Formats: sequence, structure tokens, C-alpha cells
Amino acid sequence: MSQGRFAFVLHSHLPYVLSHGKWPHGTDWLSEAAAETYLPIIRILNELIDEGIKPKLTIGLSPVLCEQLADKDFKVEFVDYLKQKIEAAELDIVEFSRLDQPIMLKNAHFWVDFYNRTHEHFNNVGQDILNEFKKLQDTGVLEIITCGATHGYFPLLSRDESIQTQVKMAVKCHTRHFGKAPRGIWLPECAYRPRYEWKPPVPINGSDDAYMRKGSDEFLSENGLDFFIVDSALLKGGKSTGVYIERFEALKLLWGQFESQYQPSDEKIERTPREPYLVHSAPEGKKPTAVFARDPETGILVWSGEHGYPGDGNYLDFHKKRFPGGHRYWAVTSSKADLADKVVYHHETAMSRIPENSSHFATTVEEILSTYKKKSDKEGILVAPYDAELFGHWWFEGPEFLKAVLKEITLNKDVELTFLSDHLDDTKPRNIIALPEGSWGQGNHHYIWLNKHTEWTWKHIYECEAEMARLAKWRRENTDKIDSELDTIFKQLARELMLMSASDWQFLISTWAAKDYAELRLTEHYHDFKKLSSMAVTKMDGKHISAGDQQYLADCCQRDRLFEDIEVDWFAEVEYTG
Repeated sequence: MSQGRFAFVLHSHLPYVLSHGKWPHGTDWLSEAAAETYLPIIRILNELIDEGIKPKLTIGLSPVLCEQLADKDFKVEFVDYLKQKIEAAELDIVEFSRLDQPIMLKNAHFWVDFYNRTHEHFNNVGQDILNEFKKLQDTGVLEIITCGATHGYFPLLSRDESIQTQVKMAVKCHTRHFGKAPRGIWLPECAYRPRYEWKPPVPINGSDDAYMRKGSDEFLSENGLDFFIVDSALLKGGKSTGVYIERFEALKLLWGQFESQYQPSDEKIERTPREPYLVHSAPEGKKPTAVFARDPETGILVWSGEHGYPGDGNYLDFHKKRFPGGHRYWAVTSSKADLADKVVYHHETAMSRIPENSSHFATTVEEILSTYKKKSDKEGILVAPYDAELFGHWWFEGPEFLKAVLKEITLNKDVELTFLSDHLDDTKPRNIIALPEGSWGQGNHHYIWLNKHTEWTWKHIYECEAEMARLAKWRRENTDKIDSELDTIFKQLARELMLMSASDWQFLISTWAAKDYAELRLTEHYHDFKKLSSMAVTKMDGKHISAGDQQYLADCCQRDRLFEDIEVDWFAEVEYTG
């Protein structure tokens, strides 16, 4: 008998950036994540298999990310990116040799080797990252879960049809890429809303009247999704600490505007993140959905750059880069150190820190589970969810830490590595609870996505949601009037609305991480939607669209070409209204 079970969960997501810029914001984001996170995760899992170890890792791959990784243009773009990184490091080699800087020179050679090996790995897997994840799934070491199709922020979308489409498209896309439907979902931003009379935070067509909305859990249950994950404070109450607030100064300033309004809810001592629960906010007759909660104790060990392992002074610093080329040559040094005070990075020294950090993490997991078993006489579960990009991209040595933890816990007879679906099947939870509305944000609040800087975005989204529903209903009722061109317009309208609805834009605006880019992207999708909507109305009136409009449509279809199997009818009516 073990002390309990442990589930390592990674969430992988990037907004749609193909054909929307390159550097500093655009496809380089995707290439960085592929080189530093996705391929390294695939590598370390295969290395463990080669060592005779069969770990279990849960990874969420958002549908919009999957569509990009499968796109032929990404594959060309990624190879070009790798070649550019190699060439930049080779130029650095010349410079560091000339200046007689041996440690910097060694690091430059390291980058040449890293990107050459990455290029070789990419070619060895047939340039098909998704298929490698699928193969790991099929061999039983990986459970792949999904996410909202374009990472739309469910609690703030104004129509149930929009959430329905986010979920249905997610299941359909996942099944197409991985050969079977997902059992679990990472709700975008871990944001949940129960069923209640919802009042739009921004007036819709001048009205802010409340109307009944379905709970997020209902859409999951209706589409065969068995579980999702929330922040522990959403489950238990008590004070909530956002996972990103210490990383972005803009979030600290923004939180200061809302902090006085925040009152932590009373802690529900009978609830624990060591158990899954069933969530049910619908009328009787619907199957409840299971929920797992993030473990707060281990979370800070990896999330925090100040108090966690990534803040170790020996690890590679994320922020300081050498230009041109953008390679990193400096160590963290100290979480409080200015960029000017960073010391030169030593890769071997950094790697020597992995055993201590991974052992500490694994020991902490065992101690938490052991303590729970002693108190409850039950085997609990510890769920450790993180953004996948933290491992490799933000924390360069992170994949090696992940490998060491998976190996140590796999070999530990007192802790059982598990998939969330397996634990759900084995434990068959019966306790049905109600969850409050919230997210992973500080205070479980929506303020990161809805504030004075982002309110305008929701006005545009709400306007287009209403128009999409109107057009989708017309299409369903007038099938005899639909030709291939009008059908193409309708489907592209759906894509533009979904891309406009991505929660990334509000996050990037609020954090100032890429404010101008995010504002531009949302505005572009809005204008494309409005232009396509005008074309649709012209066609619906039995008229022809101009040659210029036909070219505009073709450009939109080429630029935003995800979800070829989208169904416009999802926007016409909520499938289950009871």
C-alpha cells in the first residue's frame, strides 16, 4: 500500500500566431516553446522509457496550439528559426574568441550544440511533434487532456453558444489529432462559473439585464469530459495567491486597485485538495463532472521565481539576453539581482543543482501524502499543475528537473504516479459540491481579464457573439440558400470570433507583456469579423460579393486557417438547455 498518489500535470498553450508577426511577438513564441519545452519533454520521456522506467505524465495541449504545431508553415518556420539561432551563436563564438572570453565562448558552443541537436531531433520525429505526443500516449506514459478551443475565458463570454463551441471544437480537434476523445480539460485560466442569473459586466446593445447562464461544468458533462482542475482556494476557500503576480509588476499594480474589495471566503475545512469531488450546478438529471484541485504547498516550489527552485542563482537567467541573436549567457545570480549584476552562466554547475531540487520536491510530495494518510487513513492524491512552458522556456533546466522527479517517484514504492483519469476511475468520488466563480488569478478574481484597460475588448467580443448567433440561426433555417462561398464565409466568421475571444489578449494587455501586439490582434480579428459579416449579409440577400471581397475572404482563410472541421451550427443554439 502506498502513502498516496501523485499527478504531474502540464498545460501547454499559445495563442494563434502563425501569419501574425514573427519577432518580438509572433511565431518566435511558438518556435521558442517547441525548442525549449515541447521537444525536451518528448525527449526526457523517451529517455526514461529507454532506461526501463514507465512514468506517467498528464499534459494539456490546447486545440489552437495543436493546429499550429500540425501546420506545414510552422515546420518551415521552425527549421528557419533553429538555423538563425545556430548562426547567431556562431557569430558569438567569433566575438568571444576575439575578446578572449573563455566561459562565454563555452556557452556559445553550448547553444550551437543545443540547437543542432534540436534540429536533428525535429527531423528524427518526422517534424511531427503532435504524433510524438500521440505515440507516448499510446504507449501509456502520457495522458493528453484538452482545453477551450482558443482559450476563451468562459466566465466572461456573453453567450452559452460561445462556450459550447469552445468545448465541442476542443473535443473534435483533440480526437482528430490523437485518435481518441479527451477525458479531461484544463479550463482556460482555470476559470469556472456555476449556473446562475448572469449580468454582463459590459452592457450588450445598451442592456445590462441579467439572464440565466449554464454552469461551465454542464458543457463538460454534455460533451463527455470527466474532469477539470481548479485552484485550491476555489475548492477550499481561504486566501488566494495568483501564480503569476510576482512575475509581472503590472499585475501587482493592477491588483492594488482591486485588493481593497477582496475578502477571502471562509475556509471549508471539510474539503481537501487530496480528493476529487463532483461538481453539479445544473438541474437534476445531468451527470456531474469531477474536479481536482491544485496543491498549494508544492506549487510555490516550482511557480515562484523568488521562493522556488527556478530562483536558484545557478540556473540560466530568462531575462538577460545578448543581442543580436538573443542568446542567454548569464545565471539568475539572485532573484533580486539587476540585469547588470548577473554573473556568467555555468551549465555544469546549474545541472548539478537538479538532484537536490528534484529530491526535495519528491520528498515533499511523499511527506504531504503520508501526513494526509495518517490523519484520514486514506490514500489521497497530490495534483501538481503548471504551465508546460515553465519547464524549459522560463526555467531552462526545468525538463531535467521534470525527468528526475518522474524517475524518483516512479521508483518510490510509497508514492504512486497516476493519471487523473485512472485515479477518478479507481476512487469513484461521490461527494457533490458547489464551486464559486473564479480563476487562478490573485483573489480568484476576473480582474486580470476585465479591468479599465481591457473593458473595450469585451464590448467588441459581445457585439460579435450576438451577430454570430444571429447569422448561425439564419444559416440553419435557410440551408437551401447556402452555396460553397457563403458556407466558407460563415466558417471563417466562426474562426475570427473564436480567435478574438482568446483570453491571451486581455492577459497580455494587463501584464504589459505584449500590450500593443495583443490590442492589435484583437482589433484585427474584430475588423475581419465585421468585414466578413457584411459579405455574409450581401450573400444572404441574394447578391454577389465583389472580386475585392472575394480576395479578402481568401486572405482571411489563408491567414487564420485553423479548425477546418468547425461547425457553424454550434453557434445557432445551445444543445442542452435544461
